[in-house]
Amino acid sequence: MALIGYARVSTVGQSLENQIELLQGYGCNKIFKEKQSGAKSNRKALHEAIEYLREGDKLIVTKIDRLARSVKDLHNVASQLEDRGIGLVFLKEQIDFSTPSGKLMFTMLGAIGEFERDLINERTADGRARANKQGKHMGRPSQPSKNVERALDLFAQRETNGMSLNDIVMLTGVPRSTIYAKVNKGK
Repeated sequence: MALIGYARVSTVGQSLENQIELLQGYGCNKIFKEKQSGAKSNRKALHEAIEYLREGDKLIVTKIDRLARSVKDLHNVASQLEDRGIGLVFLKEQIDFSTPSGKLMFTMLGAIGEFERDLINERTADGRARANKQGKHMGRPSQPSKNVERALDLFAQRETNGMSLNDIVMLTGVPRSTIYAKVNKGK
């Protein structure tokens, strides 16, 4: 059985030293290191670590958020490792996924995280509905109609006036997306 470490920081300017020391102190034989955002699914060192692991090995990570940013991603990695007979240990949270109590704790943390995300989504939807009911505008403030009309006139006459779309945007302050949306709506 080999203890394989995975250390990750989000930016090049951050240091992996602390994580490496913790992983070495735990007894990791090999450590895969990465300086890349956890939000990206294409993390080369993580994929290499997973490929390197063999049945009976354990993947050791200092904290859950070093391995994954979402509950779904976390469950995917944990399931993939479990299917291959590979253990998963999070040092800070003291969770050893290869034990029954570790699996329970992992599942509870995942469920709590998902519940929290659902509550946030529910409150956000309630707030949006309340604002709509009160007639409040959601999103960016609208452009003044005279600016939009001027931009559309200039856009329609761009062959004769020699103005590019960028020129029109700079002159009127109306975003190109608004101009395109209004032009396409008129078709």
